[in-house]
Amino acid sequence: MLSNIFEIKQNKIKFQQVLPNHMITAMMLLNKNLVIKYLNPAAEAILVKSLNSLYNQSIEDLIRKASVKKERFVQLLSSGQEFNDGDVMVEFMDQAQITIDLTASSIEFNNEPHILLEFKQIDHQKQISEEAFQHQQWESGRDLIRGLAHEIKNPLGGLRGAAQLLDNDLSGEQKEYTAMIIEQADRLTNLVDRLLGPNQLPKISKQNIHVALEKVIQLVNFNNPKGIKLYRDYDPSIPDIKFDEDKIQQAILNIVNNAIQAIDSSNTILLKTRVASNQIINGKRVKLGVQISIIDDGPGIPENIQGTLFYPMVSGRSDGTGLGLSICQTLIHQHRGKLLCTSQPGKTEFTILLPICGDKI
Repeated sequence: MLSNIFEIKQNKIKFQQVLPNHMITAMMLLNKNLVIKYLNPAAEAILVKSLNSLYNQSIEDLIRKASVKKERFVQLLSSGQEFNDGDVMVEFMDQAQITIDLTASSIEFNNEPHILLEFKQIDHQKQISEEAFQHQQWESGRDLIRGLAHEIKNPLGGLRGAAQLLDNDLSGEQKEYTAMIIEQADRLTNLVDRLLGPNQLPKISKQNIHVALEKVIQLVNFNNPKGIKLYRDYDPSIPDIKFDEDKIQQAILNIVNNAIQAIDSSNTILLKTRVASNQIINGKRVKLGVQISIIDDGPGIPENIQGTLFYPMVSGRSDGTGLGLSICQTLIHQHRGKLLCTSQPGKTEFTILLPICGDKI
């Protein structure tokens, strides 16, 4: 143990002579056996582990899975040719995951060839970029749907009116045909209205978010044929916030009902609230917000629709209309909030972020 501490100090001194210790870029030094010989403070911060705890450990004991293969490091040692990789996914032994930009180069250290890894965590920037793109796509899709809906609604009204006039001049069995035209016109008008989404502005008042959540739980328990258990994990320190109770309740109820339809009776749903600080919501930094999470331990959402989940007419169920989550997104945006989803087998989490502090709606 004492010899390790001495080696670490010596390596720190030698490494700082080559590269300054205060560099923002995270750095890791590996020997030819891919054993960790040095970490700078920036690397310790990203890995949430100290050099003392990782010294002389194989990187394979730290990292469970990565999108960069071990063979590339071996080739680097033999060829000396550095390489760069962006969007490298790293999963640690504790199953935590990060995404990094990575540069690997060969360096002489203690008269032996070593590998110098320089990496920068990009999860936050990537998330902001993806959310901005998804928000733009959602708004474009919503505007397109609204334009089409209005174009469809006008001739539908004319069609229904003509059928009513024709119905007055007909008798007997012929009225069945006009009745069918009127019925189908009404059905299509109802569908178009749902596509247009909520058209009333939210009625904002300051209230407790947990009251709305309790009403959702009560409504679900009234009609829960699968007997799915709902659990609570509330943060009592959350202050009253400004929102429209009916609209937020509708959004949360839609998400919970979707979860109930997708999971089995042995699965559960958790409603969780937390205070969230320094969040980026729709491209703006919000100092203080409330985070509402709806989490189930079901089979997860199919990967092929996760990127378009909030678009109209996208559904994971064969009998679904694909309008529920699109409406939820609209309701949350009316509160200047954000609705997100992450899903994998065993855990699907919908997250609603709403501003608390000094943000006017």
